[in-house]
Amino acid sequence: MKSPTTEAAQLLARRILDLGSKEMTAHEQRVIERVAKRIAVSRDINKEYDQGSKFGGRLADQVASFGGSWAFLIIFGALIVAWVGLNTAMLAQAFDPYPYILLNLFLSLLASIQAPVILMSQNRQAAKDRLAATHDYEVNLKAEIEIMALHEKLDEIRAKDIAELLKHVVKGKRSSPKK
Repeated sequence: MKSPTTEAAQLLARRILDLGSKEMTAHEQRVIERVAKRIAVSRDINKEYDQGSKFGGRLADQVASFGGSWAFLIIFGALIVAWVGLNTAMLAQAFDPYPYILLNLFLSLLASIQAPVILMSQNRQAAKDRLAATHDYEVNLKAEIEIMALHEKLDEIRAKDIAELLKHVVKGKRSSPKK
């Protein structure tokens, strides 16, 4: 036997969306059930996503955030200028003379580590965006359902008012004296 909420949700889906429960996606079913139970659909996506994230993912986000900041660019630029300046000034005793092969090695190492970390962070952001898009769809669907339900109620009220007005008009014509 189906619960009253499930039956109400299916009735709502058939009446408003012209769908049966088998044609609805899981998201649509969840929204319909929440509408039938009068439960909010909105939720904090950031909090929900952060609860399921692992240490490595959060670390990748922080590294990518710092790697794409002005602070990183300024510090990194200053280090390169200092490296080149120091090695140029020391000439005969330079630990990395021109063409700065050790500096190139460090830059390549940094790039080889930083690129996958940035990609991991972008993948996490894409997953978060998909979750947000799904949430937006659910909220929009609930709003659309609520608006349709309000239209239906207004139509019912209007139909009752028109029927009552017609009843009074018809009564008025019957009771009015003939000339």
